[in-house]
Amino acid sequence: MAFQFKQFNIEDEASTMKVGTDAILLGSWVNTNNCQSILEIGTGSGVIALMLAQKTKAKITAIDIDSNSISQAEKNFSNSKWTEQIIAQNISFQDFIKSSGKTFDLIVSNPPFFNNLLKSPKVKRNLAKHNDNLSYKDLIWGAMKILSENGSFYTIFPYSEGQVFREKAESNNLFCTKTLLIKPNIKKPVNRILFQFQFKKPAKIIENKITIRNENNTFSEEFVDLTKDYYLDF
Repeated sequence: MAFQFKQFNIEDEASTMKVGTDAILLGSWVNTNNCQSILEIGTGSGVIALMLAQKTKAKITAIDIDSNSISQAEKNFSNSKWTEQIIAQNISFQDFIKSSGKTFDLIVSNPPFFNNLLKSPKVKRNLAKHNDNLSYKDLIWGAMKILSENGSFYTIFPYSEGQVFREKAESNNLFCTKTLLIKPNIKKPVNRILFQFQFKKPAKIIENKITIRNENNTFSEEFVDLTKDYYLDF
């Protein structure tokens, strides 16, 4: 069954990563102003690439190491009105870096972020969720190599893993300039953090926080405001 958004549909049955809140948060939050070229690392079903295509005319390259995911993404792209705007490639990020020869104004990734945790028996699920095939070092180094001078790199992590990633990025002079903290509801602690990284160290980091659900389990006003361009119900 396809997920229906306001301007496109997504099928994800063949993708290693299914459509989820993390992807929707990241795609909604990314600022595409003044972008001419975008790279999405680990596109999966292609939902983030399509979210970005909805709000920019920039050319988008969507890559994934999993062939089934890329086939799924290509189908979703071809069924959208942005089929000429998005290019899908079945390639690892490391190999893409070696062959690309270009820079991007915007890089986006909902990365494999679990490190040294119990693995799933499903091999492809591990590829999507664990960082054995895309380490923090490779992601940071690669992003820095192909990010334009004034470009931005956006990503999302579980809160604790995000602090580790941020420390590694900033030790390599890729600086956090903006964050968004996510609480699933008002009774639970922050469980996700979204980052914007750039080469120039900011005088002050822009920090915001939203709660997804209210005490009565309805969606919060700030979550609705963030995602209203995409969700049918908002």
